[in-house]
Amino acid sequence: MPLPVVFILITVMIDAMGIGLILPVMPDLIQSVEGGTLANAAVWGGVLATVFAVMQFLCGPTVGAISDRWGRRPVLLVALTVMALDYLMMAVAHTIWLLVLGRVIGGITAATQGTATAYMADISKPEEKAANFGLIGAAFGVGFVVGPLIGGALGVWGERAPFYAAAALAALNVAFGYFVLPETVTDRIRRPFQWRRANPLGALRHIGALPGLGRLLAVVFIYSIAFVVYPSVWAFYGQAQFGWGPGTIGLSLAVFGIGIAVVQGLLIKPIIARLGERRTVILGLSIDVAAFVMLAFVQQGWLALVLTPLTALGSIAGPALQGIMSRTAADDQQGELQGVLTSVNAVATIIAPLLMTQTFWLFTTDRAGIHLPGAPFLLAAMLVTGSIVVFATMRMAKR
Repeated sequence: MPLPVVFILITVMIDAMGIGLILPVMPDLIQSVEGGTLANAAVWGGVLATVFAVMQFLCGPTVGAISDRWGRRPVLLVALTVMALDYLMMAVAHTIWLLVLGRVIGGITAATQGTATAYMADISKPEEKAANFGLIGAAFGVGFVVGPLIGGALGVWGERAPFYAAAALAALNVAFGYFVLPETVTDRIRRPFQWRRANPLGALRHIGALPGLGRLLAVVFIYSIAFVVYPSVWAFYGQAQFGWGPGTIGLSLAVFGIGIAVVQGLLIKPIIARLGERRTVILGLSIDVAAFVMLAFVQQGWLALVLTPLTALGSIAGPALQGIMSRTAADDQQGELQGVLTSVNAVATIIAPLLMTQTFWLFTTDRAGIHLPGAPFLLAAMLVTGSIVVFATMRMAKR
């Protein structure tokens, strides 16, 4: 495998590791900084995630447009450098507002995955894009395997130790990329920077005007709101429903990551070859609905772990959707498309953490009429059902 592709996959993997490293300790960190109950910590967790997403929404298309004009290499290296410094700041934060500032900076620098995906689109043939996007999903899954395990283990040394580890990983990857990453944006596909297409609304309007992409973006938006239920409430859900600590939460996220790595690294290509991208999307979304409903009502922690491979199998929908959209956009629009997808996902992430954590609070507070920590997953199942309806009733644009 070429070293630039290795760097791209490691970048995505470290991105996921950074998320997975800190997830197991977030409930304890927020409680140590702010005090209060687990339910209140969940609400602050939703605020932090929403702030992060707001900055992604505002900056995603701009970063994508910058990468279309000045290249993927500088965007990736600068974003990773600032990300490392951001983790260091969060490691020493002793107020909730410094954590909020950390999420502001983190949201601005969260261009790594979108730009990495655009880089992969640059070097892929049209028929290879969905499978190669699956490799990116697999790398993200591997990061989720390693990240939560390390985060859970480092949590023994304190809730701040994983942040130092995340900073070190990002810094090491900057050094690796500096020596091995060539630029893929040539004069043939270079696009002039235009602010009217670099702001979120302008970019969304331009990309959404391409045949079929408007409704596909709506599917991505609804699905993203539902999928954010995992990072929003999983740690809180695990504690409330099963009494899990950081170690077990890390293990559960690792099992989920293994499943995603296997599905997107090994299974996505033959599944798409057999079913086609459209039926693959419908199958993946249908599996997600079933998994969310079961997680809403499961009572035993071991059974939730057993269900994890089923939840991971639903991830076949993502690369298939990306493949359909990437083939619709022109070569000089790949960064713009990924920037728009970043913003669409960011808007979903602005809404979802508050929606999911408030739902968790509503069904776990002492005044709750029904104690149901899995209620956010039931809500997610209803949302994915809506995305299936939108996707199944649309016609695919001819290439």
